[in-house]
Amino acid sequence: MRTGLYQGTTLKQEMKINPRLYQAMDLLYMPLLDLQQHLKQELLNNPFLDLVEPDAEEEAKEQEKEKEKDADEIDWEEILLNGFETGGRREEYEEREYYEPVSVDTKDLGDHLHDQLTLLRLTERELLLGEEIIGNVSDEGYLVCDLEETVVNLNNFIADAGEFEGLEPYGMEEAEQMLRVIQAFDPPGIAARDLRECILLQLRDNVVSELIQETGESDPDVAEIERRLAASLAFRIVRDYFDQLINHRWSEISKELSITPRDVQDAADEVAKLDPKPGLKYGSGGDNYIIPDLIVEKIEGEYLVFLNDTSLPRLKLSRAYRDIAKDKKKFVGENKEFISNKLNSANWMIQAIEQRRQTMLKVMNFIVDRQRDFFDKGVQYLKPLTLREVAEVIDMHESTVSRVTNEKFVQTPRGVFPLKFFFSSGLSTTSGEDVSARGIKAQIEKLVSDEDPAHPLTDQAIVNILKEEGIQIARRTVAKYRDQLGVLSARMRKRV
Repeated sequence: MRTGLYQGTTLKQEMKINPRLYQAMDLLYMPLLDLQQHLKQELLNNPFLDLVEPDAEEEAKEQEKEKEKDADEIDWEEILLNGFETGGRREEYEEREYYEPVSVDTKDLGDHLHDQLTLLRLTERELLLGEEIIGNVSDEGYLVCDLEETVVNLNNFIADAGEFEGLEPYGMEEAEQMLRVIQAFDPPGIAARDLRECILLQLRDNVVSELIQETGESDPDVAEIERRLAASLAFRIVRDYFDQLINHRWSEISKELSITPRDVQDAADEVAKLDPKPGLKYGSGGDNYIIPDLIVEKIEGEYLVFLNDTSLPRLKLSRAYRDIAKDKKKFVGENKEFISNKLNSANWMIQAIEQRRQTMLKVMNFIVDRQRDFFDKGVQYLKPLTLREVAEVIDMHESTVSRVTNEKFVQTPRGVFPLKFFFSSGLSTTSGEDVSARGIKAQIEKLVSDEDPAHPLTDQAIVNILKEEGIQIARRTVAKYRDQLGVLSARMRKRV
């Protein structure tokens, strides 16, 4: 075979996606607040875009004249130039400032513990050790680093730093003593090494609080505290039978302590009132605010869908720049390219926003029609629905429907829900109809809440009840739904 350079022609097909299509996808994906900020930025970047003013009387008169000229023919150019008004209830745009919650310098759990540490009369050595231990407390309130490892790390730091010359290495006994000091801080149960210790610390704090109220002394007698703890059934069970407690083995504990299972259960109820994650009450997590993109209202017996976009800028082409674009003398060199690009971009943006509105209305109207029983009767009557079904009905691609429903919320007479809430798989019934998996979960949750605590429903019993209602479901499916709902098994729910 001879090698060398040569020229040749080939013919092939390629698919290249238009960059505008990417932008259209992004617009569909954006929640309301993100879209609002995006449009404000577009107004700043593109001089051909302008706001539709509520009091533009001249434009209104011109529109009326155009309508009188040709009432039958639709002037698509006029619609494009003066904005859209289609579908749903929409008020005129007015500027509304949205004040997003901004993170401020607030105290977290570490600050709260450090403040309590500095209030104590401690030496510099003790303060350094206390700060090291507090630094290893997680947001949930647990000591995440082994105490021995904490001491080793602190000693290594002291050895490497030149500012601590003459400071003796810390020992485990010293660290244990400081840990007990920190564990007496607020909130009760803080700096525990595991759940068992966390509960024991909270039970101890309850006893101390009772003694303070009874005696009026801020520092109760230690011997009296220990005596009351020894007499506390809940404290003894957590200390000596914690594994049996968390597995609800009431009978085993009652035999060991020679008491009734009911006494054990009462003690377990007392333990259940305690906080397993005490540090979270000082967590720094902020609140999440939701502004629904759509609103469903029941008016005269019918559910109507409205877009909640009254604060969204309504766009049109700027009249001043339209006049400039009409002057063909200015279409020279860079001016021509600039005017052409900005004008096309403005036209496309107006159309894309309207397409987004229409698509969201189509999707939500179909959901309302399909899930009418849910709006009338509740979540148990939710029907199975997939993105593909919606896409086929509204004649769009499944990925488009997915983008429309992603991170979008709707306000309904039954509350505010994400659009994804209305989509779930289904199970067949004996009558040939399908029922939503979310509706099945709601039924299981209701059955468990209404059951006799002394004789809780097993998974098989739930299967039999649902079968009587015409719902075919396997026991393992019931167990899976129960786990997703956070419902314990029948043995764990049983009360004596």
